[in-house]
Order: sequence, then structure tokens, then C-alpha cells
Amino acid sequence: MNDIKEVSAKTWLGMVVLSLSTFTIVTAELAPIGLLTPMAMGLQQSEALIGLTVTMYAWVGAFSALASSILLGSVSKKKMLLMLMLVMLVANIACALSPSYGWLIVARTIGALAHGGFWAMIGVVAVGMVPASYIGVATSIVFGGVSAASVFGVPMANAIGLYLGWRLAFWLIAMLSMVTLIGMAILIPDISSKNNIGVDVLKKVLKNKTLLNIYAVTLLAITAHFCAFTFIEPYLQNMATLEVYLIPILLLCFGVAGLLGNVLTGWLIDRYLKAILFVAIMLISVILLGLGFYATALTVPAVFVLIMLWGVSVSGLFVGLQTWVLRLAHKDAFPASALYVSVFNMAVGLGALLGAWLLAGYGLNVLMGAAGLIVIMALFIVLVTPETATLVEKA
Repeated sequence: MNDIKEVSAKTWLGMVVLSLSTFTIVTAELAPIGLLTPMAMGLQQSEALIGLTVTMYAWVGAFSALASSILLGSVSKKKMLLMLMLVMLVANIACALSPSYGWLIVARTIGALAHGGFWAMIGVVAVGMVPASYIGVATSIVFGGVSAASVFGVPMANAIGLYLGWRLAFWLIAMLSMVTLIGMAILIPDISSKNNIGVDVLKKVLKNKTLLNIYAVTLLAITAHFCAFTFIEPYLQNMATLEVYLIPILLLCFGVAGLLGNVLTGWLIDRYLKAILFVAIMLISVILLGLGFYATALTVPAVFVLIMLWGVSVSGLFVGLQTWVLRLAHKDAFPASALYVSVFNMAVGLGALLGAWLLAGYGLNVLMGAAGLIVIMALFIVLVTPETATLVEKA
């Protein structure tokens, strides 16, 4: 990483556009989290039912990620990214125009089909644009869009939903989709695929014990995170000590902390990948247990500290897991990444579903505490999993 000028300025601009694309697709996926209350009121549905649109979106995305690895491995990545972003644009416009819950479900399903394929390809494209020694930096930049979505996406959607209406939030996401589409058309090279594809290759990937452990960590940690985070807005609204106007600020702090965590992760990940994941998962567990079992005792400053630490930790989790998969998979990066995306999205959906069930039956505090307990299981798997040689070391 000492000679970053080896990579052209256009390539780094392309990385920024890819980061904007991850920001856009994650904001589109998670927008209902920040809009639960206004969407529920506008469509005359319960908050739990609106939350389940996140589950549906994630599970359809999981299916499309796997399908893309089997059917689209030899297709031009640039053409596919452009086509999928165009579908995202149309889907977000349809969400903004939704007259009913049924219409919203159809629009979200269309977006989810594009989401899975896009997410499966984005890491492979980023890795293909830089030398092996820049994988950590490239991954950190591109998946920094995930943290940025927490900074400006979900909090902005929440603020817009509260004061200007939830439909405008989806119109703005559609505009972002258009900007991203244009940027990718100009700056992303047409990367030819040399990736193995097909069911046999997926089976080969699934025989790698280290990758299986990473997928297990992903399933547990991401399920727990989204079990809690999907319902963070009603959780904060339910706190007697917290004024409503502070909720968008808290979500903004979550995201700002996530961006800082992303920068820190990008700086350290090439040397301390496993350590980053261990610390991130441990912190998430402690934070969720604190929010769940000590909710009534928490002061406003304490809530701010916990939410910001959560943001830092989850950025390390997201970037760390994706980077680990890409480094281990080597020539099978596309199918391995697709499987990771599939597991990730299944976990997002499972987390939202589990959260809805816990909310309906036991309440918000139990929901947070249960999520914290789930994360502990992921921590033990990380402990027993060898980091293994990376592509950077092999290059």
C-alpha cells in the first residue's frame, strides 16, 4: 500500500462510484427501517408488517444472488451492473408511487431481484479493478457505502419521512440510482469474466471449511444485527428519556461512527483481519445486551455512546466478512461472493422476521437482549477459525 499512485485516478473515481452504488442499494433495502412509523400510517398497516418488507426484500435478494452466480458468471460485469441499477431505479419509483401495501410488495420484489445480483458482483468488480495488494483498500472504499448509507441513508429517510413524507424518500433514492447509473457508465471498465460458474463450483466453494465458518458467522451476526437494527426506530421512540427529535440525530451518529470505523478497518484489515472481526462482534454483543437488559437505566448520553460504538463495530463486521471471503476464494471469487451475499441477505430477512416475532410477543427490550445473545455464538466461531493465507500474501 505504499505506492498508491500505481492505480490510476480514474480507477479510484470508479471505486467512489461503486461506493455510491452500495450506498444506494443498501439505502433502498433498509429505507423501511427508518420509515416504519410513517409508512405504517400511510398504508394503514402495522409497523411489524412494514418491517417484514425488509425480510421479503432480503430473501428475494438471497435467491437472485445465487441465481446470478450460476447464470451470469460469463456475462460482462459492467453491462450487468448497469442493467441491474436501471431495474433498481424503476423499482424505487414504483415504491414512491405505491397506493397500497400489495403494490409496495411488488415494487420491493422487483428491486430485490436486482439487489442480489448487483451485490454479488460488486466485490468481484472492485477486486478486478486493482492489483491484489490493494484489495483491502478497494473493499474498504466500495463497502464504505454501506456505512455511508447508515450516515445519510436511513437517518435521512427517517427525517424525510417524519417531516416531508415517506414517498419523497423513495423519490430521492430513485434520483441516486440515476446518478449512480451515469457514473458507472462513464468510469467502470468492462471487466471480462474469468470466474468459474455453475452448481459444481458452488459445491466446491461449500467444501471449504474456512468459508463455511465465515458463512456461519455471517448468518449469526447479521441475523442478530438486523433483528435489533430493523426495529431501532420504535425502540428509541419507546424510551421515555429520549425526545423524538433526537432519533434522526442518533441514527446519524450511528452512521458517522460507521464511517470512522470503515476508515479504521481499511487501515488495519490487511494485518489484523481476524482481530477486527473478533473485537467488532464482541462489542456488538455487549451493546445489544446493554440496550436490552438495561434499557430503563440508560441515560441519553449512554444511549449515544452505545449507538456510536454499534456503528463502529458493525462497519468492521461488514467489511471484514466480505474481505475475508474475497481473499480466500481466489479464482472462485464470484460464486463465493454470491454465496456470501445469499447468506447475508437470508440473515437480514431472518433478523427482521425474528425481530417482528419478538416485538409482537415479548417487546423491544427482549428483542435487543436476544439479539445480543445470538451474536455470542458468532464470536466462538471466529475464535476457532484460522485466518488462512490471503491473496495479498500469495501475490
